[in-house]
Amino acid sequence: MNEVKEKLKDLRNTLEWLRSEGLLLETDVEVEPDLDITGVQKHLDGSCPILFNNVKGYPHLRAVTNLFANTTVMNKVFGWPNDTERTKILAHAITHPIAPVEVDQDKAPVQEHVISDDLDVNKWALAIRHTPLETDFTIGSGMSVVVGKYFKEGSHIGYNRMSFRWGNVGTFQSAPGSHMWQVMVEHYNEPEGIPITMCFGIPVAANLLGGSGFDYVILPKGCDELGVAGAVQGGPLRIVKCRTIDAYTLADAELVLEGYLRPKDRRYETAEAEKEGVQGKAVFHPEWSGYMGKAYKAATFHVTGITMREPESKPIIFP
Repeated sequence: MNEVKEKLKDLRNTLEWLRSEGLLLETDVEVEPDLDITGVQKHLDGSCPILFNNVKGYPHLRAVTNLFANTTVMNKVFGWPNDTERTKILAHAITHPIAPVEVDQDKAPVQEHVISDDLDVNKWALAIRHTPLETDFTIGSGMSVVVGKYFKEGSHIGYNRMSFRWGNVGTFQSAPGSHMWQVMVEHYNEPEGIPITMCFGIPVAANLLGGSGFDYVILPKGCDELGVAGAVQGGPLRIVKCRTIDAYTLADAELVLEGYLRPKDRRYETAEAEKEGVQGKAVFHPEWSGYMGKAYKAATFHVTGITMREPESKPIIFP
């Protein structure tokens, strides 16, 4: 079986390699989740990745941004000689996935610390505000992971924005036609909900796949997206059984939310939208350059457990 290069095993090893190559900007100065992180990121568009070691209100976390802001740096991380070869390698990975491997729970770094009682998500996972126009904080860096029967025995990974206005319950936005939208449509009437995980601080190949956009024609429901990420990094991703639900998660993530996605329980993403009772008007979460997002009614994600690497090691979130 192919072995993953040390620098791609997990986010920590990647950042350590970037540091050794002089390709990591790092600061111990306190940064605010409210506007500061995204303000610094925007000023440094196209730069090296930035590691914030001191995030106000989150003494147990670190934050990294601009992870893929510079394609030259990204090519070096993955060992791609140039942009043309990158395209060929990624195209090959899509048709030659390397299936993930399951590891025991005691060998999963992300389950070093398990929380089942204090489930106020905004306390543990980094919620940020992007612009002064927004009234609510977003957790936009969570990667939904579905493995097995709820994805036609394949594997899915992708971004979904969340707004945790109710402690352990948050809105869960999915684009029409997306993988998670398809999962919700098929399993809309599940009595308890759909067991999924939201992963933070994941291996960079998985991050790349999760942010790959609307590619459902070439990666349809039932495909192995985790396997494609494995091919990108040269060896299998590691998955592990969850602690509070019957599902899998990424063993080498930094922090994971376990829980149930409930399509029937729909709530407004922001208090402003709820007060007005109108979708698509209140400002919320700019998801890409030139677009100021809007708040809608969305399905909800009910968190049953939070696992992470030891808090003393300060898990890293890519907000």
